[in-house]
Amino acid sequence: MMNDLKKNVSDLKDEEEVGRYLDKLLNKEAFDHKGLIYGMGHAVYSLSDPRAQVFKSFVEKLAMEKGRDDDFALYAMIERLAPQIIAGERHIFKGVSANVDFYSGFVYSMLDIPLELYTPIFAIARIVGWSAHRIEELVNVDKIIRPAYDSVMEPRPYVHFAER
Repeated sequence: MMNDLKKNVSDLKDEEEVGRYLDKLLNKEAFDHKGLIYGMGHAVYSLSDPRAQVFKSFVEKLAMEKGRDDDFALYAMIERLAPQIIAGERHIFKGVSANVDFYSGFVYSMLDIPLELYTPIFAIARIVGWSAHRIEELVNVDKIIRPAYDSVMEPRPYVHFAER
């Protein structure tokens, strides 16, 4: 998203121009046409994600050390503008805030991690939680409402550890 924003916004310090781009994102007119501002919103945290607030202070220090102050300022601007734009476009007034993943891609880029690894890193950090949710769902016989689970694995019999 940030590369697309940088290509399509001539003045990255102009809040109105950045705001218009965010509006285009929400209206499926920019980037991947999904209508999302990635890293904004969380199912539980509406006013703020405390993890994101803690993380942001470290991200700012890293950005200063790496000479990426302007990029950090752009992220901070988007974090400030997006909730207002989302509330207006989507009529979500409970609050929307940056989640812990909002700054993650920026950190990965500052650490020179290849773009191809961003999604695997995201998934690795969550696989235990996703697995726990699935086990909880199975144990409680579908009483927990979660997004649909669709296994992509071929069914295989369990092989005891000693027999592997």
